[in-house]
Amino acid sequence: MSDMIKKYKISGMSCAGCGASIERTVARLKGVNSVSVNLLRNSMNVDYDDAKLNSKEIADAVINLGYGAKTSDGGEQNSYDGAGLSSSADETSFVKKRLFFSALFLIPLLYISMGQMAGLPLFSFLSGHKNVFNYVFAQLILCAPIIYFNRNYFYKGFKSLIKGAPVMDSLIAIGASAAIAYSLYSCFMTFYGARIIYDYNFAHKYAMDLYFESAGTILTFITLGKYLETLSKNKTASAVLKLMKLAPKTAYVERDGKIFETPFEEIRVGDIIIVKSGESLAADGVISEGCGFIDESSLTGESVASEKVCGAKVFAGTINRDGYFKMKAVCVGNDTTLSKIIKLVKEAGSQKPPISHLADKASAYFVPIVMAAALITALIWLSCCGASASFALSCAIAVLVISCPCALGLATPVAVMSACGRGAQD
Repeated sequence: MSDMIKKYKISGMSCAGCGASIERTVARLKGVNSVSVNLLRNSMNVDYDDAKLNSKEIADAVINLGYGAKTSDGGEQNSYDGAGLSSSADETSFVKKRLFFSALFLIPLLYISMGQMAGLPLFSFLSGHKNVFNYVFAQLILCAPIIYFNRNYFYKGFKSLIKGAPVMDSLIAIGASAAIAYSLYSCFMTFYGARIIYDYNFAHKYAMDLYFESAGTILTFITLGKYLETLSKNKTASAVLKLMKLAPKTAYVERDGKIFETPFEEIRVGDIIIVKSGESLAADGVISEGCGFIDESSLTGESVASEKVCGAKVFAGTINRDGYFKMKAVCVGNDTTLSKIIKLVKEAGSQKPPISHLADKASAYFVPIVMAAALITALIWLSCCGASASFALSCAIAVLVISCPCALGLATPVAVMSACGRGAQD
């Protein structure tokens, strides 16, 4: 037995904290030498001693945290397959729908709850002390669909919290849940005041103490970040796929005097490849017969095709604009110049830049610190300032709510992914 490296596909990650939590958990397993989680490609590479640990135990450790994990067999294939490089189109479409419907309900929610502060008129059936319960109930009805569309944050957040590995979703879930719970309490007290004891001043006091719009804004804002993240990852994949498509899927190979249309993967070193006008080259090699004008802009950036004669070197992914020649394959599959460029681009997307490492370290402490700060805030108001329990609770909720849409959960992953997308295109 010896050390080995296994690659896993990870699903369910939404921020740098998720990756950091998985890395800490897997790194604690006996036999693990190193572990690296990449949020951009939803992957994890683990270097471990297979005499002390097996791949299933590693996957189970990740699954127990609330994420999906399965081994990704095979590294770079000779075939140019772009699967697994980015979020699927279905995922992007799903997140887009969540964002659309969340925003659809958030806009009227913000109008009702905060429009009066901006001098905007409010509907007559929602304004006035006698309609105070209608005002509160309307906000509840508008916030409920937003909570439903984004329920996954609560599931993942609380599951990670229970496992003792809180991530950014945990903070989102706690902050939104606290805001919702306190708002529901205010709803009940408003109903009690307006419909039971008919004390509209009492009801109005609680009606002005709602956090439905805060919970809705948090969930919608984070979903916006998730949508931008999937778009960035898809742009990165699109750029890589463009490189992959430069090489043809088949080529005409001459063997023993006969010509065969051979799949790209089956071309061997020493094969004689026939290249006609307008065709892409399937391998690196040397022209053995004929000549052609080769467009090498995909590799060199030179827009003018250059003439290649017998004995000249040619490369996979370039295009024969004019001419007819035969070439002897020297480098095929993963050994071609084009394959090496694609590999470098993939590795660039897999490796973490220093800013991402910093985000991982900070996120490991950020969530517990914010939760502790919220608790301390409530205790200070209760013990030192003599505030009521409801006021102290509202202050604690404010700390949680304000910290939710933070840079670690949104800005850093999006910035890194956008940079990767531009780099791949360049």
